Amino acid sequence: MTATIRTTSLVVALGLLAACTGEDTKPAMSTQDVVQAVRGFVEVRELEELDLIATHSRDSWHSIDDYFLIYEGRRAKYLVDFGRRCHELSDNRRIVPDERWDSNKVRARFDTIRGCRIIKIYALTEAEAAELESIGEAPGSRN
Repeated sequence: MTATIRTTSLVVALGLLAACTGEDTKPAMSTQDVVQAVRGFVEVRELEELDLIATHSRDSWHSIDDYFLIYEGRRAKYLVDFGRRCHELSDNRRIVPDERWDSNKVRARFDTIRGCRIIKIYALTEAEAAELESIGEAPGSRN
């Protein structure tokens, strides 16, 4: 009788564990879905397109996916659109130097980041940047 209780308890415990781990596991958005979501966001929010932005040595960026990144300047954040997949954003085996016409500015259509030509630059508010950063993440995955 004791073996039956142990077996039943083990089966119930494994079932609960499986239910708990499977609850929040939602498949991540595909790249195509992320691209459509970001482009839809730009269109709905009517983000202001810029020709250039001022840069400084302490600026940084992080990618949303291989098509977009958020550029963080001193006083503002920007959405950078490459128009095509930029594998160099996530592949550190091949680092290509940036091309700049002016060392203190980044220009759309002329300059590059990691070797990928910047097609468009959009101005972002803090709230818009936070919303874009969460695109493609599972609910509750961000602290």
